[in-house]
Amino acid sequence: MATSRIGSSSSSTTPRSSSSVEEFQQVLNERKRKRMASNREAARRSRMRKQKQLDDLMGQVSQLAHENNQILVNINITTQIYLNIEAENAVLRAQMAELSTRLQSLNEINDFINSNNGVFGYDHPNNYEAAHDHHHHQVNDDTFMNNPWGCFYGNQPLIASADM
Repeated sequence: MATSRIGSSSSSTTPRSSSSVEEFQQVLNERKRKRMASNREAARRSRMRKQKQLDDLMGQVSQLAHENNQILVNINITTQIYLNIEAENAVLRAQMAELSTRLQSLNEINDFINSNNGVFGYDHPNNYEAAHDHHHHQVNDDTFMNNPWGCFYGNQPLIASADM
């Protein structure tokens, strides 16, 4: 098509030789061939870039999937540890409630024994000797016999310790 225009325009102005038309056609063909080769090379580079991007993304997917699996394993381990500790805490809470109830009962018994209600025939544990005068002997105030319950001294509450 370009040759017909060239040929028609050249015929009206200056006649061209057939060799110059052929040379011009060869130059055009060479430019077209170079452009096609350049386009092929650009398309090849574009495909290579896309393939590299795809490979990189697939590598990231694999790495993230591995990290995700590790996180899930850690979550499962942590959850199991939490459940074990929660169960142990429930047992300890139940034991603490039972021990608190026992301690409260013992303190109530201690308060009752140490009260001045005269149930045991004397007004106060230190007056035990006066209440039991028929034994005809003196007992030191620091001895066990000053308190008929021995282990309870005064109005001191019982206190539980962690190593009981």
